[in-house]
Order: sequence, then C-alpha cells, then structure tokens
Amino acid sequence: MTFSITGRCVETGMFGVAISTSSISVGSRCPHARAGVGAVATQNITDPHLARLVLDEMEAGYSAQEAISRITENREFIDYRQLTAVDTAGTTAHFTGTHILGTHTVHQARDCVAAGNLLSSAHVPEAMTAGFNQDPTAHLADRLLSGLEAGIAAGGEAGPVHSAALIVSDKMPFYLVDLRIDWDEDDPVAKLRQHWQAYAPQMQDYLNRAINPTAAPSYGVAGDP
Repeated sequence: MTFSITGRCVETGMFGVAISTSSISVGSRCPHARAGVGAVATQNITDPHLARLVLDEMEAGYSAQEAISRITENREFIDYRQLTAVDTAGTTAHFTGTHILGTHTVHQARDCVAAGNLLSSAHVPEAMTAGFNQDPTAHLADRLLSGLEAGIAAGGEAGPVHSAALIVSDKMPFYLVDLRIDWDEDDPVAKLRQHWQAYAPQMQDYLNRAINPTAAPSYGVAGDP
C-alpha cells in the first residue's frame, strides 16, 4: 500500500520524508518531521499520532530505536503499523507489525531508512536507500525524491500509486518543504518532482517572508507594486 524513505542531511541537519501510496492524500497522514529532532514515517494501516509520539520521545533525548521501542511496546493494534525514524545522530530505526499487508520489507543505510508494504518486490527499499545516497551533496529534498523515484524504478507497489508527498524540516517550527500530490491517475511521483522543481527556486523567498517580510522580494503578481 505504501513505500517511503525517511532521511537526514548530515551537513545541514535537515530531516525529511518522501512517500507514495495507492490511497488518496498520503501527505496528510504518513510523513512527519520536526526541526532539530528527526523524521518519522507511519504507514500500512496508519495511525498518524504514533509519529508525533515518536518525535516527542526523540525530542526528550531518546534515540530513534529507543523512541520506537517505547511507543510500540504493548500498544493496542500495533501489529497493524509500520514505522520508520531517523534521529539527530543519523541513527535509523523501524518497526513492522505482524499484520502488515503483502510483500513488505525495510532497508537501512547511511542517514536513511526505507520501508514498504504491498510491494512488487522485496528489493524496493534497498533501491530507495541507494537512490537517496547517490549524491550526498544534493539538497535533502532532491535526495528524498531520488530515493522515491528509485523505488518506482524498482517496481514500487504491486498496484498503481495515486498520491505522493515530500516534507523537509530545517530550523523553523514549520516545514521548509511541504509538497503533495493528493490524487493523480497517472504518475504522482513524477508530478511531485515537477512541483519541487517549480518550488525550489522560490523556497528561500518564502522562508524570508516568514522571517522578515521587509527583506523578501515582492510577489510579482497582479496588484503587487
């Protein structure tokens, strides 16, 4: 049903998630990140609250593995959940319950972890981490998208995907990047890449408008002098 890559940039300290699924609006439920803390993906039969709980534990000083272990221990319905996380040390962790759908697997690599369920192949997550680490100098958003695209190239889900999302947290309490394709019949991951390519040149301007509007450029739209 879903495949994702969760990662961090060791140079900038950014965290993020790229994810795609056959369901509608995956970005509203599954990817989560917190500046200076880490990133979490929650998938399969999703409980978004679990991601927030894991981030709270990591913010309290627990590692990704400790945080997931504390949140999943004896929790009701946890066997229906799949979780991944990365922390400020670049340590990754995951949990996959016993009631996960279809072919499912996880692969961990430097500063990233990929996971999926209802996959076309168990090799998909490994292809995703390889895509993520192909160019460590690229912006984290690019690296996450490269991982997601590598997952598609490796077969992705067993069926078609319809939504995709990309989030990146940096230093502010809001996301630096928050892009979503809520429903697309053809190729939501390709459209997500197009959204990123359009947004990237404007990203700093939108950040500046939040921090100091007087230092930001005008919008250049009708009615804006």
